[in-house]
Amino acid sequence: MAAQPVSQLLRRFVRSCARGCSSVAPVTQPRPGEPSRPSTEELSTRLQFLREHAAPFSAFLTDSFGRQHSYLRISLTEKCNLRCQYCMPEEGVPLTPKADLLTTEEILTLTRLFVKEGVNKIRLTGGEPLIRPDVVNIVAQLHQLEGLRTIGVTTNGINLARLLPQLQKAGLNAINISLDTLVPAKFEFIVRRKGFHKVMEGIHKAIELGYNPVKVNCVVMRGLNEDELLDFVALTQGLPLDVRFIEYMPFDGNKWNFKKMVSYKEMLDAIQQQWPELEKVPEEESSTAKVFKIPGFQGQVSFITSMSEHFCGTCNRLRITADGNLKVCLFGNSEVSLRDHLRAGASEEKLLSIIGDAVGRKKREHAGMFNIAQMKNRPMVHIGG
Repeated sequence: MAAQPVSQLLRRFVRSCARGCSSVAPVTQPRPGEPSRPSTEELSTRLQFLREHAAPFSAFLTDSFGRQHSYLRISLTEKCNLRCQYCMPEEGVPLTPKADLLTTEEILTLTRLFVKEGVNKIRLTGGEPLIRPDVVNIVAQLHQLEGLRTIGVTTNGINLARLLPQLQKAGLNAINISLDTLVPAKFEFIVRRKGFHKVMEGIHKAIELGYNPVKVNCVVMRGLNEDELLDFVALTQGLPLDVRFIEYMPFDGNKWNFKKMVSYKEMLDAIQQQWPELEKVPEEESSTAKVFKIPGFQGQVSFITSMSEHFCGTCNRLRITADGNLKVCLFGNSEVSLRDHLRAGASEEKLLSIIGDAVGRKKREHAGMFNIAQMKNRPMVHIGG
């Protein structure tokens, strides 16, 4: 019942909103002249020629299992203005000295290199990326890069309403907002800070400015917010939201416990009992989400099944931490410092070689649900997940 006034409030905001969309035409390779009635053999030969002579995806960003890494997540800061229970301990975590963090120019230098090699999507993360003073300038600089199709941000939403008009003008075209409850008092308990209404205002502003869908990330934890699944789904009836239910994942300091995890199948069963007409939606091969939609609803529901059903086989993601380390797997503890090589004056060729070696060492899949919980891994706020 707590979700009802929130839903009504969102609808009042969205009534006057223009529907927004952003599309990018696919890049196609030029074809040589062809006869009016090519034979099957000729078509086969031509397709083979195009495959062999088209510009190849970067070998440096292709791992030994053929996965092409076109998606880069960059942590802009380790700092956060919340203390979410699933992310870090209440007292926070030790932060890297400022001198050891990437400067804006270092971030842009590395980004240019990755985009030149084939990265076409960048997501800015943290900590909380919107507390970085020059975040709007960073987005504007990224927007200038040829070949970059998507610039996204994952935010807790506290500063979003204030900054979003500037960010949109600078080139931001995708938003993920973390929201784990629709009950203000529970919000304060989960994140250990006030701010529920600021997050809701950020969601309102994103809808108002035409972002579609507005992705809402909800980490589901047993005994805490699994009773709100249906309330979140109900929001998608009249709003352009993609509510993404995320399985609770282990990171240093978040006191992960298997009993707290609510699996994708359990969540799906609960939703289908209320809406048996729920339909599976086809997703891109590299998508981390299993997407569903209720016929007639404006939005959709997704599940991030990192723990119960990994999606390692199609993973196309790389991460750069705020201190300049390259992580090829969110759940791996192997990292290589691009910052140190950059500051030592490494050439572009040297950096590419280091990146290529790291990508080449990426494993077929992560260690598995139970083993991950035992692994030493940096706190979520450091990784920029």
